[in-house]
Amino acid sequence: MQCLNSAPRSLLALPVVVALASLWICRAEVGGFTACSQFFYNKQPPTGLKSEGTAQICQRYWNRYHFASLYDRRRRTPLYSAYVFSPEGGTRPKINWMYEPQLAYSKAGPDMMPFPRGPIDQNVVESQAVILDYTNSSYTRGHLNPSLHHSDVGDKNATFTLTNIVPQKEGSNDGPWADFEGQTSSLLTKHCEKEAYIVTGVIPYETDHWIKHDRVAIPEYLWSAYCCPSYRVENVPITNLTLLGLSTLAAIGRNDPNSTEEIVPIDKKKGKRWRGYDVRRMSLKTLEMYLKQRYGSAISIFDNGCSL
Repeated sequence: MQCLNSAPRSLLALPVVVALASLWICRAEVGGFTACSQFFYNKQPPTGLKSEGTAQICQRYWNRYHFASLYDRRRRTPLYSAYVFSPEGGTRPKINWMYEPQLAYSKAGPDMMPFPRGPIDQNVVESQAVILDYTNSSYTRGHLNPSLHHSDVGDKNATFTLTNIVPQKEGSNDGPWADFEGQTSSLLTKHCEKEAYIVTGVIPYETDHWIKHDRVAIPEYLWSAYCCPSYRVENVPITNLTLLGLSTLAAIGRNDPNSTEEIVPIDKKKGKRWRGYDVRRMSLKTLEMYLKQRYGSAISIFDNGCSL
């Protein structure tokens, strides 16, 4: 979005200094990652992850950037969210769900906004998912960037925008995927010395599945990968998890208990509530291989494979 072209006509009548300040305020948060490149390793977004009609969103709340999302306008879900991990602090916030105004109006302000209590603007409804989409859908609102992975209250609050949310089955959201998020938090807190960069995304069905009559696409799998360029190796227990490596680790989680098992096998010993929602840890290269199979192009999540 070019702020000069999208500025209100009344702005042109303002004094030059005021007009320039106003143009700075209206700079685009949807349409490019330049303003929030700090959330990607080496300031480079993933390559190869694409879909027709995607929007690059610098997720902004309280006049500050908190993370980045590649939003699929057609499916009304993010393809991924990218953020910098910080050790957990505080509790899960109680905050109203929010939306991205600039998906509905290019001239809208840059900060995410809470959904109104009354009727929702039709442009918002058409441009992105809304709370009603998830109501009585049998799917929970699954965070790609979870509040668990942040200590700052603003960072936590900012994760409660539907542009960071995908339809996720409760068996995944409250079960194996939640366990994986917690284990990732513990691992990075103990062993990552500096910044840890995380990208979490979805693998769509080969033929899209939807909730609410083609409103919001359901992912068949969720995936996540972290990049920790500098880590401590002392007191690291030798487990299957750490044998995959401390600098990078990836995983794919099932969101459909009826999916085939080529990517993620099912542990038949799990209780009925969690059965079929398994999470498989893997190397970064293995994850990128599976993403290439589904997206049809070479995928690179972290610049130079997270190598210094």
